Amino acid sequence: MNQNRGWRRLVKAWGYSLAGLGACFRHEAAFRQELALATALTPLGIWWGRNGAERALLVASLWWPPIVELLNSGLEALADRIGPERHRLSGRAKDMGSAAVFMTLCLTAAVWALILLPRAF
Repeated sequence: MNQNRGWRRLVKAWGYSLAGLGACFRHEAAFRQELALATALTPLGIWWGRNGAERALLVASLWWPPIVELLNSGLEALADRIGPERHRLSGRAKDMGSAAVFMTLCLTAAVWALILLPRAF
């Protein structure tokens, strides 16, 4: 019988999540940079948003890149675990994960531009 039920399962899941965040923070410079940017710009997103929807879009868009970076880093670690040799499928998986991060960065820039640039003109 599985003993990890109820609160025990939630506590273990919380621990695994913290371990994943810590590992990504320690081993991935891109994650640290995206996290620093999101942390620094979140107050500006709250300040510059004129209403709840704008604030939510500005702030949420900042946190998409580090979230996707977590997934990308997990994918890269898994590909590296499979084997150190170059393989076209491992390379493709890593490139696709990188592309996902790039697209979220573009989306963040687009959200901020669409909300804030019209105010400048």
